[in-house]
Amino acid sequence: MSDKSVLEKIRNIGYIAHIDAGKTTVTERTLFFAGRIYKIGNVDEGTTVTDYMAQERERGITIKAAATAAEWRGYTINIIDTPGHVDFTAEVERSLRVLDGGVVVFDAEAGVQPQSETVWRQADRYNVPRICFVNKMDRIGASLQRTLDSIVHRLGANPVAIQIPVGQEDKFRGIIDLIDEKAYIYPTSTAESPVEGPVPPEFQEEFKKYRAKMVEKIAETDDLLMVKYLEEKEIAKEELRAALRKATIGYRLVPVVCGSALRHRGVQPLLDAIVHYLPSPLDKPPIKAKAPGTGAEVIRTADVASPFAALVFKVIGDPYIGRLAFFRVYSGTVKTGAMVLNATTGKRERLGRIVKMHAQHREEVAQVEAGDIAAAVGLKNATTGDTICDENDPVVLESIKFPEPVVSLAVEPKSRADQDKLADSLNKLSDEDPTLKVAFDSEVGQTIISGMGELHLEIIIDRMKREHKVEANVGRPKVAYREAIRAPAKGEGRLVRQTGGHGQYGHAVIEIEPLPRGEGFVFEDKVKGGAIPRQFINPVKEGVKEALATGPVGGYPVMDVKVTLVDGSYHDVDSSEMAFKVAGSMAMKDAMARAKGVLLEPIMQLELITPGEFLGDVLGDLGRRRAQIKNIEGQGETQVVRAMVPLGESFGYAGTIRSLSQGRAAYSMEFAQFEEAPASVLAQR
Repeated sequence: MSDKSVLEKIRNIGYIAHIDAGKTTVTERTLFFAGRIYKIGNVDEGTTVTDYMAQERERGITIKAAATAAEWRGYTINIIDTPGHVDFTAEVERSLRVLDGGVVVFDAEAGVQPQSETVWRQADRYNVPRICFVNKMDRIGASLQRTLDSIVHRLGANPVAIQIPVGQEDKFRGIIDLIDEKAYIYPTSTAESPVEGPVPPEFQEEFKKYRAKMVEKIAETDDLLMVKYLEEKEIAKEELRAALRKATIGYRLVPVVCGSALRHRGVQPLLDAIVHYLPSPLDKPPIKAKAPGTGAEVIRTADVASPFAALVFKVIGDPYIGRLAFFRVYSGTVKTGAMVLNATTGKRERLGRIVKMHAQHREEVAQVEAGDIAAAVGLKNATTGDTICDENDPVVLESIKFPEPVVSLAVEPKSRADQDKLADSLNKLSDEDPTLKVAFDSEVGQTIISGMGELHLEIIIDRMKREHKVEANVGRPKVAYREAIRAPAKGEGRLVRQTGGHGQYGHAVIEIEPLPRGEGFVFEDKVKGGAIPRQFINPVKEGVKEALATGPVGGYPVMDVKVTLVDGSYHDVDSSEMAFKVAGSMAMKDAMARAKGVLLEPIMQLELITPGEFLGDVLGDLGRRRAQIKNIEGQGETQVVRAMVPLGESFGYAGTIRSLSQGRAAYSMEFAQFEEAPASVLAQR
């Protein structure tokens, strides 16, 4: 068998959807029918293959994207089951970056849900062809047509139903294949093969209507078929399939199939659709890379004979074999034990062992080739987004961009023993998760962790306790306030200390004035006539800076102030650098007490994208948070709001905006400036 024919029979796909649409159940049934597993797990019982973390089994949700593989009709299907919760959107992001196709799972009752929109936009961004599986057709309120309408209306897509259900809700008992013109009836809810037969008479009319619509849509994408269609000639099944495959890979059509994964209905036809319509690595355009150093564009094709190039898209800590780096091979071949170049960092590394993953189970392999997804043991320094390649022919593949964190928590160790372990555990967790940011704020003495949402950080804290045995106290982060002065003032500091032997003498007179916001600290020496010797000027400046660390209003650092040293005096014997440093500090405190100090609060720049129907509620909430609305722009049904919000009022915003917009709004926040805080904020300090 040639290399090309091997690649043609590979499908790298991911299941993506809103939380609770049934992705993990679909994955489980896929593995069962493909003969990969022999016992079917259940999400509610915590026994599924791909939800193997303790936190996933307890909550009944997917947290980490899990990789597995199955064989179906001679094809290898590499599957990634991704999370549906918005807090774990980065897992979807990195999976889509390396996948060739996607299966978007919809709940037949709910249709397009908020997170369905998010994952659909992500798939658009990475140009991932997809098919839709309308799941839960046996639920009350299930409707294939309503789901198709919402895909058009909410996602702006062009869906084409290639199956229709035999009955709906509790009467759902099978599917009708519109291309094969056959019905597949499931006599029971157990994992049995369906009974194949003709279209039932009572569904003939519906079948004809949907089939005519399907043929028309497929014919519109192909000139030769369009001619046949207009001449009312019969179009063969093979022609329809070939045209639909081409249109799917070209992002012109999205095939839609249906079923009920929990009741084992429609899973085998879904596997057929994956094989028929989703691309192989050969169907995707050659990957564009850059030559390290020069930045010149290099093209790499999915070919075993090309030089090796792969992208690391995920890193996890495995308790048994250590650090596992998942990678997708875009070109060439690599063997176990090979030396490779990390083109992103410029360092050479050894691929210790190569394993194919089946959720948390591993199968060792001797080599991997273009189109494969595998994991490596031994890549000590490779992180998410790095390129590993042939050291004689280096290239850098486009990295993966992740959204910025939006929610922060302060964590502190419960005991001294936990102190060192805390930093170590957070380093390991942030290595796995690019959306987890860890920072130590020396100003307030807190370790701050930032993530995609409250659930995301809750899982991180839970993993710290279970996997790394670190106990920590968790709280809301403190706000780093500042102070400034409103008026010019004069201050004097005099240190006179007489002890046995040498005394201490320092005397400084300063003038202070406010500076425009963001100008920082300016020190000017205007001492005349040698009132203070040169060697004592710098100590006065050091003392002044020390005093600026604790302002008179709330004890916060003082910013944007100009200090002018105008006068002072010294003693030939008793003056010292330390004495003048203390005098400078005393003078600064004296001046600040008269300078009408004010409290400044950090202001964040907010950009929020929301469907227009929620704009009123969103603006009302921003008003309660003392936000200043800068502008509102409309883009179709979407509204973009730009505003300035005090950081102290932004805590918990992720949860609020999610509930106000049914999870459909997205926002980003970054620090803009410090502004004077109202008296009410000072009263709460």
